[in-house]
Amino acid sequence: MISWKTVALGLAVLTVAATTQAQVITKKALTLDGAKKIAAAAEAEAKKKNAKVVIAVVDDGGSLILLERLDDTQVASVDVGIGKARTAAIFRRPSKVFEDQIRDGRIAALGLVGATPLQGGIPILFEGKVIGAIGVSGETPSLDEEIAIAGASALTARATGSAGTQSSSAVTYIDSKKMAEAFSKGAVLIGNGEYMMHATRNYMVHASRRDTPGMAEIHNWETDVIYVLEGSATFVTGGTLVDAKTTEPGQIRGPSIQGGETRRLAKGDVIIIPNGVPHWFTEVQGPFLYFVVKPISPAGEGK
Repeated sequence: MISWKTVALGLAVLTVAATTQAQVITKKALTLDGAKKIAAAAEAEAKKKNAKVVIAVVDDGGSLILLERLDDTQVASVDVGIGKARTAAIFRRPSKVFEDQIRDGRIAALGLVGATPLQGGIPILFEGKVIGAIGVSGETPSLDEEIAIAGASALTARATGSAGTQSSSAVTYIDSKKMAEAFSKGAVLIGNGEYMMHATRNYMVHASRRDTPGMAEIHNWETDVIYVLEGSATFVTGGTLVDAKTTEPGQIRGPSIQGGETRRLAKGDVIIIPNGVPHWFTEVQGPFLYFVVKPISPAGEGK
């Protein structure tokens, strides 16, 4: 026979367990195996570009998991690479953000404890959460960051590629009213447009609008699939980007293109621009409305 004391004790244990469960959370953590895969992807990208760099992978608290120094890389880059990775991890954003702030006059950013304000540190995301970061040092700032992005992208490429099937929760529906609002100003429909290569989706969709020409650009890992809904524009592809500058990870822009092939795009036309190909809207008869679907190459392949 069970006594009332036993029942009371059982209820007390269940209450404590429920309270404890409400006070803790379950989170994903970057393992050594995961860090090795990230570092391997970054190393492959570095060797492809004949770069001599240090590659540092840290956990979400900025503690070092793995460090690689490629042959002939300067020793000074070891601490710098770790600092970049730690910055990206604990501040949950690329280390370039702080370099840009200082360049733009926000000197106070130099006082941030634990921040290394140098380009080349990239957060590692899994299911939308930062689980670590990678820092690369040894080459030019933009090249360091490209190598870091290739490493960070490797984890996302494996996560999205291993799923086989997707549930109905992955289906996105956007009604006509929201579409009209998006085209009225031009908007990203799927994907945040910034460091998208780390997100769980491997594509973006834009409802784009142009009333005037824009900058010439190159996407390092995005392929643009453009479908014109309304208006017309002169579009240049290929050639050489003039005064090219990396404006954000994977995005290179300039004022114009030298050479290239010119086409006139109009309603109903479709054009596909592979990643790495310069392109430029030079003349627009608007409003020029067009859908852009952007498949993203895993780990920056095909740059």
